[in-house]
Amino acid sequence: MKYEVQENCLTIFLPSDLDHHNAEEIKKEADHLVDRNHIRYIIFDFAETNFMDSSGIGVIMGRYKKIYMLGGEVWAAHTSERMKKILTMSGVTKIMKIYEEEK
Repeated sequence: MKYEVQENCLTIFLPSDLDHHNAEEIKKEADHLVDRNHIRYIIFDFAETNFMDSSGIGVIMGRYKKIYMLGGEVWAAHTSERMKKILTMSGVTKIMKIYEEEK
């Protein structure tokens, strides 16, 4: 996983499969970076992601709760139609903004 911190924003570049095999590592590293860098915004970058199970939804929900308590926001970027559908069906789009690039 790759993480990028710019000022108070953390971008998490998600793997091709966001599942129980890597969810715990993402949670730990993201929480560590949020606490250490006074993060208020998290961007989940789905550019490489083709699959996400309930563990992936849990990663997003947990980080949202943490950031929301700090007065911040959570965003999704580079979401494929498949990922948008999963995020919508799981209800995550109610708490998370999806960044749409201008075409």
